[in-house]
Amino acid sequence: MRIAAAALGAAGLSLSLVPGTGPSVPPSAPQPLVAPAIDTLSVEVGRAVVAGTCTRCHNDRRLRGNLSLETFDVAAPEAQSDVAERMIRKLRAGMMPPAGVRRPSDDSLTTLAAVLETRLDAQTTPTPGRRTFQRLNRAEYSRTIRDLLDLDVDAGDYLPLDTKSANFDNIADVQLLSPTLMDAYLRAAGEISRLAIGDPEVTASEATYKVPRWTSQADHVEGAPYGTRGGTAVLHNFPADGEYVFRVSFHHETTGALYGNGKGTLHTADGPEQVEISVDGERVALLDIDRWMHVSDPDGVNLRTDPIRVTAGPRRVAAAFIRTFEGPLQDLVSPHDWSIASTSITDAYGFTTLPHLRDLAITGPYHPTGVSETPSRRAVFACTPERPAEETPCASRILSRLATRAYRRPLTDENLDALMALYHEGASTGGFEAGVRLALEGILASPHFVFRFEEPTDDATGDAYRIDDFDLAARLSFFLWAAGPDDELMEVAASGELGDPEALDHQVRRMLDDPKAEALATRFAAQWFRLQDLEKIHPDVRLYPDFDQQLKEAMARETELFFYSLVRDDASALDLLTADYTYVNERLARHYGIADVVGTEFRRVRIPGSERRGLLGHGSVLTLTSHASRTSPVLRGKWVMEVLLGTPPPPPPPDIPDLEATEEAVDGRLLSVRERLEMHRSSPACSSCHRVIDPIGLALENFDGTGEWRINDNDSAIDAAGELYDGTPIESAADLRAALLRRPTPLIRTFTENLMAYALGRRLEAYDMPTVRKIARDAEAEGYRMSAFIHGVVRSPAFSMKTIDPVVDEQDAGDEADAEDARRGRHERH
Repeated sequence: MRIAAAALGAAGLSLSLVPGTGPSVPPSAPQPLVAPAIDTLSVEVGRAVVAGTCTRCHNDRRLRGNLSLETFDVAAPEAQSDVAERMIRKLRAGMMPPAGVRRPSDDSLTTLAAVLETRLDAQTTPTPGRRTFQRLNRAEYSRTIRDLLDLDVDAGDYLPLDTKSANFDNIADVQLLSPTLMDAYLRAAGEISRLAIGDPEVTASEATYKVPRWTSQADHVEGAPYGTRGGTAVLHNFPADGEYVFRVSFHHETTGALYGNGKGTLHTADGPEQVEISVDGERVALLDIDRWMHVSDPDGVNLRTDPIRVTAGPRRVAAAFIRTFEGPLQDLVSPHDWSIASTSITDAYGFTTLPHLRDLAITGPYHPTGVSETPSRRAVFACTPERPAEETPCASRILSRLATRAYRRPLTDENLDALMALYHEGASTGGFEAGVRLALEGILASPHFVFRFEEPTDDATGDAYRIDDFDLAARLSFFLWAAGPDDELMEVAASGELGDPEALDHQVRRMLDDPKAEALATRFAAQWFRLQDLEKIHPDVRLYPDFDQQLKEAMARETELFFYSLVRDDASALDLLTADYTYVNERLARHYGIADVVGTEFRRVRIPGSERRGLLGHGSVLTLTSHASRTSPVLRGKWVMEVLLGTPPPPPPPDIPDLEATEEAVDGRLLSVRERLEMHRSSPACSSCHRVIDPIGLALENFDGTGEWRINDNDSAIDAAGELYDGTPIESAADLRAALLRRPTPLIRTFTENLMAYALGRRLEAYDMPTVRKIARDAEAEGYRMSAFIHGVVRSPAFSMKTIDPVVDEQDAGDEADAEDARRGRHERH
């Protein structure tokens, strides 16, 4: 066995089975992946491991994990590729055989994994896979509108929540269509076209901007004038020149009285608190706050301005309190960082309480007089007709340019004729701008804009075909930018050069250098790391009174900036675990105990010590894997297994009580989380999984429920010691990180899988795994640089090719639809 293992090791088993220089864009038919030969002795070693160890649990009688390996042939894993890939994943992570079971030597387990991988990679011809059409999700829709019309909109105002699958919201086969969804896209097209061009006949409406209850309002808010505190600053699109009324409402006590009116308040009858309303930094109203206002008043706890004239276009509107104090507060106890942590102390002596804005509403326009020049109008009107005879040619020029960018391909005569028909219909009753607005609405409502169709080319033959250059450009831009192609990418696609490997690589490098590539952090990484779950986390204010919305947002931004720095600096993917630097502002630095950071701007800082290095020290990850009142080693262990290692634990058996069902105290002493967890997993039904999950999470116990460092839990010293699933002893977060780095393969391949799924817009299947392994091997040769993974995905056959949709008869189609519906029913809905 050792001879075989040594021979395999010499061939480069871990991630280097095939040293290569990187693939190129595939020809018309995918070529088989080349892998080194595996000798007979190695196959026999693998068979001995399966027969002597694996089948003890995975047999027809016990069916552990709903898996039997009695008929599995190590020499022909391609016959059961799904099973083989599950085995490889567990073996590479060191999770099989499980803890407590006699394990073969590491060499034997490595040999088995290598045999399976090599056989699969040698026998498998890369299958590009197929997907149905994709539609623009919320994030893509907003970004595309901004690029097309220079108009910032929140797609959440129009479109329903996106369905998630495989961690991401851009997976094609769960982007279901419904009459409600189509109506949402049509309504968005109508409203956005009016915002972009303006509508002098628009009727008054109200837009409300809420300030989350968890937001502190003691300090300056970005976008508001200096000398103010709290409140909110928003970018509002005014549809026309006219008069607008601004309304502000305030937080109140449970009794209905204004929050911030008691003994600790800073305003008096002689010097009341004031709210300033400003537009683009210029004050347009100053409102005095009545400290005795009450929800039972005729207008409740609201203040309104007189009508204020504002011109059309995007304007920065701020409603903020005039700052009347500076310096430390002389409270009886240390002031909370969360300035509205409790409304029950508003009239208590010794606590500084200030009025807090709850929402800002903008109503109008009243008496509209026209539409001024705006950025979106400049983006739309590439020409302005001076005579009636010039209107139709000018409209044709405008619509040709906009539709070409919106449809992400050249416009056909038929497309242009349809848009011009809409133009003439609108112009016949409302003039030139009304015609352009109606045609623009048609563009935004068109399936060519909302959906991304990839139809076979005329010369497509066989089971797979290469998508045309415009579809390839769209795939590339939505992968790297989460938006449509820019002019240069469209020009390269039109020239037919995008299929050239050098031209494609050049475009990838150019696009990664563009600031829009930050979408890889805010879209891809944020979803891979589950940062959206942070929005739903609200730690118990009685235990964490310093945790506020600003800290939560800073945590998420830290992780996004950290990942983007890896992309921008072309750093190693292993820095996800090992980086000794991060990005913080003053609020987050204070939470981490990092000195000499002042202000709201984020900056790169070196992390003191070794415990907080990499993602496992990020407050975002540590907080979203905690409960409101305590840490959760189970959630933290599950996050590492699922997100970083790609080996999610099975769901708990039914009727298993939560940890909260265990005793919180014994003999009057509060128990630590570890002690309660040990009581919980004493049940045989719980121990098998918790033995794998818990040591990972317990290694992070020195971080509390908000990611702050601690040494005690309920007055008990933190005990982070444990033993990983592969027998490695660990005592701290640094030990956990080192143990994970001893087996980098799972992290590297999981990153590659998620990146590829996001890029392709579909879930990966067993036939994709040889490509994943090839990308990982090629990236290893380049030091795991981020660009190596991105180029590897773009160069893969799956990115530039597509399997032809099968032709099925009516009965088969019905069966397939039923199966698809059943599978979709298991997807997580966001």
